[in-house]
Order: sequence, then C-alpha cells, then structure tokens
Amino acid sequence: MIRQPIALLCGHVDHGKSSILEKIREISITRQEAEGITQTLKSYHLPYSQIKKIAGNLIDLLQIKITIPGILFLDSPGHAAFYNLRKRGGNLADIAIVVIDIKEGVMPQTTESIDILRSYKTPFLIALNKIDTLPGWRQHLNVPLLEDIGSQSEQTMKEIEKRLYTLVSKLSEFGFTGERFDRVDDFTRQVSIVPCSAKTGEGIPELLMVMTGLAQKYLEQSLNIEIKGPAKGTILEIKEERGVGKILDVIIYEGTIKQGDLIGIGTLQKPLFTKVKGIFEHEKGKLSSKKEVSAARGILITAPHIEGVLAGMPFHIVKDNREEVEKSLQKEIKEVLIETGKEGIIVKADTLGALEALTKLLKEKGIPIKKADITEISKTNLAEAKSEKEPLQRVILGFNIKPVYSNEVKIITSNVIYKIIEEYEEWIKKSKAEQQHKQLMHLVYPAKIQILRGTIFRQSHPAIFGIRVLEGKLKNDTPLMRKDGVSIGSIKSMQVEGKNLVEIEKNKEAAISLPKVTVGRQVDEDSLLYSDIPENDFVILKKLKKFLKSDEIELLKEIALIKRKIRPLWGI
Repeated sequence: MIRQPIALLCGHVDHGKSSILEKIREISITRQEAEGITQTLKSYHLPYSQIKKIAGNLIDLLQIKITIPGILFLDSPGHAAFYNLRKRGGNLADIAIVVIDIKEGVMPQTTESIDILRSYKTPFLIALNKIDTLPGWRQHLNVPLLEDIGSQSEQTMKEIEKRLYTLVSKLSEFGFTGERFDRVDDFTRQVSIVPCSAKTGEGIPELLMVMTGLAQKYLEQSLNIEIKGPAKGTILEIKEERGVGKILDVIIYEGTIKQGDLIGIGTLQKPLFTKVKGIFEHEKGKLSSKKEVSAARGILITAPHIEGVLAGMPFHIVKDNREEVEKSLQKEIKEVLIETGKEGIIVKADTLGALEALTKLLKEKGIPIKKADITEISKTNLAEAKSEKEPLQRVILGFNIKPVYSNEVKIITSNVIYKIIEEYEEWIKKSKAEQQHKQLMHLVYPAKIQILRGTIFRQSHPAIFGIRVLEGKLKNDTPLMRKDGVSIGSIKSMQVEGKNLVEIEKNKEAAISLPKVTVGRQVDEDSLLYSDIPENDFVILKKLKKFLKSDEIELLKEIALIKRKIRPLWGI
C-alpha cells in the first residue's frame, strides 16, 4: 500500500513556513509560538481530498494517476532541529519545501536547510514566498498563477524575473540547477521554484500541484510499505493535554499502532517498555480517539511510566521481538546522542531536538562542547563552567531553560534558538575585542616625538626636556631610539605643569625624563625619537592593527624600516 509522503517545510526564520501551512489548512500555528516563530517540529495531515480542493483542475494537468492518500507536513523551526529525526540513519522527510522570502533571498538558515537536505539526498522544491510584497504587485484571487504574473505591470514582471534568477544563480553555488516550475524540463535534475504568497494564497494551488506530482512520480516506490507490520516512529514532543494529562506527540513512518500495543521507547539510559493506553488525532479542533493508526501519520499517544522520555527519541511497537527491538533502539539512540570533549562550553536544552540543533550549529563554527544535556542549569554546571582555563569557554547556553545568575560564568538562555547563537557570537566578538585591547595596553605603542628647541631643563642624570608627539601615542616607560636605530633607554616620567602623566596623545607637548641620556651627546634639540618596539611586540601589533589608526600603522612601517637597516629580517 502507498503511504502518504512526509513533507518538511524548512528555511530561514520568518520567511513564511508556518504561514503557508496556515493558508492551506486555515489554521493558526505561529500565534502559539514564541515571537511567532516555530520552535519545535509539528505534523499536519493534509488528505488528498483537501489537496484536490485547493489545487483544483491543476492536478489534472499532471496527467498521472494520483494514488498517494495525502501529505503529512512537518513544520520545522528555522534552524535544523529536524536533524534529530532519524530513520535508520536518514532524515525522516521524504520530500521538502524550502521557503524563501522573495525580497530577502537566501539567508543563513536557508543555506543550512539546503545543506542538510543535500546530505540526506532529500528531493525538494522552493516556495518563493511573499510575492505580494513586491513593489507594484496587483492581487488577483482565484486566477492561475501564470496568468496572475502575466497581468502584472512590465516593471513588476521584470522584478520577479530578476529575483527569480538571482535565486537560480545562488542555487548553482550549491550545485543545483533551478527554474520556475512551468519551465522545468527534467524534475529529477532541476529544482522547481514556485512563486507564491502565503498571505493572499496566490501560487499555493501550484505549490501543492508540483509537490503532489513530484511525490507521486518519484517517490511511489519508496512509499510502498507494509502498513500492517509493527509501527516505528519518532517522538516530536512531550506535552500536557487538557483532560488527558501527559501525552506523546509522535509521527509514525512505518507500520501500524493499536491501543494496548507494547511499545519500546528510547531514553538516554536504556529503552523503556510500556503499553499504549490511548491513541488520538486532532480533528476539527478536538481530540478524536482511535483504535489503530497506520503510517505515515502524526498522532498523540498516552501511556503510563514514560518518565525519562525525550523529544526526538525513536520508538518501536513490540510483538514477539522485545530483545531485537531493544538492540535496535539502543543503536538508534547512539546515533542521536551528542559527542562532547574534555574542554569547552556547556549546552542545555529541554528537548533532544533543540539540543542537537544547538550543538550542530556550534560544532560547525568550531566551538568545543564539554557537556550537552537535557536538564536545568545546576550548581555543578556552574562549577564546571567556572573551572575552564579558557575564559571564552566559561559559558552555558540554554534553550527553553530557566536562566540563573552568575558573575563568573556567561549564561545565555532564550526560547528562540537563533537568538542564543546570535547573542553568543556577539559576546564572543565583544570579549575577544576586550582581550585584544587589554593585550594592546601592555605592548610598546608606536610613537614618534621631537625634542622642542629651548626646552632643555636638565642635560643629564636624568636628562629632562620638552617634547611634542608627532605621531602615535607616547606612554610612560616607553623605550626610545634615534632615527638611526640606536637605543637610548626608557622614559622615567612625563609631566605637564608638574602633573605626572601616563600617556600623551598626538600633537600634545610635555616634559620627559631619560636617566641614561646626556643632551648634546646622544640627543640634541630638534632630534627625532621613536618608540623602540621589541620585535615580539611588533609582530603582535601587526595582528592587532585593526585597533590602530591609519597614521599609527604607517608609523609602524617607518619603525620597521629603521630596524631593518640594522637587521634586514627584523619583524618578518
């Protein structure tokens, strides 16, 4: 029997994934989510009768017999939390719709979604959403999309083509050939792009038509399963349902589940076994009880003794093969557990899917992870983070975790995954800049000064005379050299009108004292002097030159030229 394909909607935050589903199913998804952004995976069943109702006569244009019973949509977060949905090592989705805002184009999470789909070899099409936001767009309801586009002004049509082919060019960078759906010659080699608007509904019938056609024509063989066998599936969410209690929101991708079945569920320790007490589906806003359900389907399950069960964990129905199921679940659990190291930051989340999403993104950025688990932040976590030798690793990141305060550990929590990453990256950037700035404070800073005529207050023991800073910045204790590279010792003190100074800015004047200098021997009036920068300091200064002004960088080059007259490879 042909099961319905599992279709994933993915893409960047706020590009309209949930809005497209809302338009198709006439429900509200995003208003229930944090900041209107989907944070967990949810499944939505769309029967073929509903597809036919929306797509109408467009289905007939496919000229193929439709045997799929419908489509099971997965609405994913902008980040790839669906990475935790495993099916024998592969992605649970059979096909995907990558949703892209026509004005914003490909964004970081779009790239991430396409990369993951490519790694799993999951076929996908693109919903080029929000065409109604284009300048000059005129809305035409109940009109075929191509006719709708053709009735726009010439300028608007040019704008659509421009943005469409910008996307086609971007797809080529990923190794894909893309084209507008009606211009595709070979659906196995080209990615179909369907312009649409989740707000007005324009292009939604065409989107469903293309998805249905692709699923029927190219997935029929893989969708042909034995639905009467024991069910296998994945837990999407654990939640409280009014009047029912704790309930498992799951998706079945194979077989059949019945009330009273023995079910094996993966946990972080070892698989647990319990009996299915109740099976429910959402129908017309209410929970409807079912005796049995076959794949592919999103359902709700009640069962006793489900403590320790986490979102993202696999489950199998047990018949006479409990030992086999236990081994199979343990193997699947190993695939989703997070690998950690001896050093790094600590990551916390309320579900396995969110934990995987966070750790995957962090690992891609080369951030080491010491611990990743699904609990609240504990005193032990704070002590572990505080003990890290590297200050930038004294960090705890948490998704949907209660925040705690610490003045010794950086703690970032949010119920929006991408905000955690953004805030962490911003903190890293700021902290590194502060570290580099502190490092700069301890280096010999580039300076060029001139001894002022008529200001020799003392010739020696120590020599005291007036100077002007021509370039850079002069700090107390700075070693000085002449323009021929000869060192003359370090500044003992700097004063203006009897007041001691720590540093002097460019174009400022002051009196300085040099213990090992005699005016008339090593230096004279009008002599030019430079900071005698140690070679190691010079190398570091070159790396930190973004903190230097352009004239200070030029001064560094001038000092290097003086040094290289004595040692040609100095500072190289």
